[in-house]
Amino acid sequence: MAQYKGTMREAGRAMHLIRKREKQKEQMAVLKQRIAEETVVKSKVDKKFSAHYDAVEAKLKSSTVGLVTLNDMKAKQEALLRERERQLAQREQLEARRLQLEALRERERRREQKRQISSLSFTLDEGDEGAEGSEQPQPAGMSKRRKNLGKNPDVDTSFLPDRHREEEENRLREELRQEWEAKREHAKREEMEVTFSYWDGSGHRRTVRIHKGGTVQQFLKKALQGLRKDFRELRAAGVEQLMYIKEDLILPHYHTFYDFIVSKARGKSGPLFNFDVHDDVRLLSDATVEKDESHAGKVVLRSWYEKNKHIFPASRWEPYDPEKKWDKYTIR
Repeated sequence: MAQYKGTMREAGRAMHLIRKREKQKEQMAVLKQRIAEETVVKSKVDKKFSAHYDAVEAKLKSSTVGLVTLNDMKAKQEALLRERERQLAQREQLEARRLQLEALRERERRREQKRQISSLSFTLDEGDEGAEGSEQPQPAGMSKRRKNLGKNPDVDTSFLPDRHREEEENRLREELRQEWEAKREHAKREEMEVTFSYWDGSGHRRTVRIHKGGTVQQFLKKALQGLRKDFRELRAAGVEQLMYIKEDLILPHYHTFYDFIVSKARGKSGPLFNFDVHDDVRLLSDATVEKDESHAGKVVLRSWYEKNKHIFPASRWEPYDPEKKWDKYTIR
């Protein structure tokens, strides 16, 4: 197929003309189809009337023998046309009547089908009572009341949707949620004492009081305010330059103490949800045996950790991962 070669403007003009030509072809095809449909409809109408008049003409020829006057011919032709129109009208009435009867039978069939389906919801005892009652005459009020009986009350319908039951469940669920939220907020507002050691190669123990809902960053901010007056290297340091290590895990600043308490999180050498005062269990007893005690966490400058992370105890420290479980006590 040959390709057009020229400037971009000429190529665009050529594409525009091609699209315009295709659109014209589509319009012509639609117009041809419409004309063909109108022709078919007209031909059907012409055939209908031609058949009508052909039947009248044939009957007129068969009933007319010999010479007749023009008036007699017109009168006979009008009589035949009226007779033909009456026959057509009668045929249309019969067709309409047949359609009405079919619709009536269909309605009766559907009504009978619904009645059979609804009768399945009644128990056999009720059916027997109805059979016995049919033998003896009953008052009109009694028969009407029996006819309006509901469905079988013995059937278990607990699995079906119930708007009132769902509203009650949603109300109870909302009450429980609000109660749980109130208990959680009350627990977060409770204060606790956190014991820690500022670690620069040796421990310097301090205590800070903080809410259980407070984050590690808020704890480090309070701890830094108390440490600045005793340690010169902390006077220009910010909270982002400090690290909090608990049970040999480096805790992120955005975690709250409430998260560790609720989840009962554990570290490599003990629980992360105990913040009370204990000496280092590895210095006072056998380090290979796990105790139900935790030792104070460490507050460390990040720069000190980068210089000494290859030396014990910093060599044991690693970032906290909530997906990692420390179910087994380890000293390495």
